[in-house]
Amino acid sequence: MIGAGAAGLAAAKALLDEGLDVTVLERGTRPGGLWAGDGAGGESPAYGSLHLNTSKGRTQFADFPMPERWPDFPSAALVAGYLAEYAEAFGISERVRYGREVTAVRRGGAGWEVVSKAAGEDAERTGAYDAVVVANGHNRDPKWPSPAYPGSFDGLQMHAHDHSGPEVFAGRRVLVVGMGNSAMDIAVDASYVSRGPVLLSARHGTHIVPKYLFGRPADATGGALAVLPWRLRQTVAQTVLRLAVGTPERYGLPRPAGGLFQNHPTISDTVLHRLTHGEVVARPGVERLDGGRVVFAGGTVEDVDVIVWATGYRVSVPFLGSEWTGGDPEAMPLYQRVFHLDDPTLSFVGLMQSTGAALPVVEAQGRLVAAHLGGRYALPSGADQRASVARAHAAAVRRWGDKRPMMRVDFDRYVAALPREIRAGVRRAARGAAVHAPGRSPRATPNPKAQASA
Repeated sequence: MIGAGAAGLAAAKALLDEGLDVTVLERGTRPGGLWAGDGAGGESPAYGSLHLNTSKGRTQFADFPMPERWPDFPSAALVAGYLAEYAEAFGISERVRYGREVTAVRRGGAGWEVVSKAAGEDAERTGAYDAVVVANGHNRDPKWPSPAYPGSFDGLQMHAHDHSGPEVFAGRRVLVVGMGNSAMDIAVDASYVSRGPVLLSARHGTHIVPKYLFGRPADATGGALAVLPWRLRQTVAQTVLRLAVGTPERYGLPRPAGGLFQNHPTISDTVLHRLTHGEVVARPGVERLDGGRVVFAGGTVEDVDVIVWATGYRVSVPFLGSEWTGGDPEAMPLYQRVFHLDDPTLSFVGLMQSTGAALPVVEAQGRLVAAHLGGRYALPSGADQRASVARAHAAAVRRWGDKRPMMRVDFDRYVAALPREIRAGVRRAARGAAVHAPGRSPRATPNPKAQASA
């Protein structure tokens, strides 16, 4: 297992439940991944004001509910503690080797060779494993504007990944570029200490959903609406949102490029409050940089001291060669967003973009991986897997366009579909379908002592 964030922990638990021998390699010093803050090897994007943007009831692991006494939207610190307790409760911690960075994963003989090294050391270690589960996350490699905007800037430029608290913005004129959750949180943080209103710039709009609608968490009705076709869900949800808070244009923000559920909405109560009070002010897209000023589309010019680029992250799997990733991990075709089409002993947990919370998704993915590696679940034929991936991709393009369509999943439908897929695979196995990786000899019975992950 590569990674001890939420995805790696969920998959490790599922593998242990299946009776498999599990080793987890984690470059940080404690479990939790992006929630672990300083313990994530300097790569956590967590900041002081970070909270869940999906409610705890829709976010928690089914096998490990969050405490009833917790607020509906717990802080990052609470979530980090929750993941650490999860690791302890299910015996995962003793399987984790902290401070080990994976540098290479390659096919070797009958299995996999995984090369890793400890922080601050030059010497590398190579381990041999029957299967590899990749759960390294995809909010760790900041994406800057490319190509860079014309001109030069004399002030401070930083990525949202580097934001930890508002202190750096005190007494400064601040511009935040982006319309995602981090952009809104950072704009709000900065607005309490900045010199003048924080400027919030974006070329394209997004739907902003408050955390509460009509006294309940806004995502609480998601499961009930999931039975409807997504277009009908979109119409119902957009109508409710418009009645409750109005349109983004009402707050001076750009009009969303697509409907709700097509692009990931931004979840924020506070940014609407700060916009209506003039402490955050919307601006169009950046046109160019000009020393201590920024020129926006349409010709507006503003003096700026700090620019925060909240422009997202690249999907990065640096330890896998292009023969496995195709050179673009975002476009890598995976059966059920889990199994590599060329060899299902290489699997991925968390390499997806969900319309809802991540934890239930990775929990379901981990169970699917474990059922396969434990020998209970048989995959369809290679041709059927590729046909399934092609259908899912075509449907995603119709719904989400060209924005990471291969990675997209509809939260409620996907979480409901994976248990059905496990049952179908169990039936395939009972009918005598081979449980093996392409090009390897099938094994008819599980091997509970196999090294199931690296």
